[in-house]
Amino acid sequence: MIHCVLHDPNDSVAVVVTENVKAGATLTALILDENRTIEIPCKADIPLGHKVAMKDIASGDTIIKYGTDIGKAIAAIKAGDHAHVHNIKTKRW
Repeated sequence: MIHCVLHDPNDSVAVVVTENVKAGATLTALILDENRTIEIPCKADIPLGHKVAMKDIASGDTIIKYGTDIGKAIAAIKAGDHAHVHNIKTKRW
């Protein structure tokens, strides 16, 4: 079962595509550009449509989703953590 998707292995976050993703689970992530999967341990409950960090992200780092800069981390985010508006902000304002 695919739990989350990303385009490029260098994306810092993936989008959760299944419901009931729970802390402690092992997520299967589909890398669309390479048509392959990887696994990542999940450290938090993550709602459908939200993001999971694919690697450790330092505060101030750029967040890459689907190969695009979507903002910056405003707090450190560990691989497998929930990545959303509480720890990511747009660079627009």
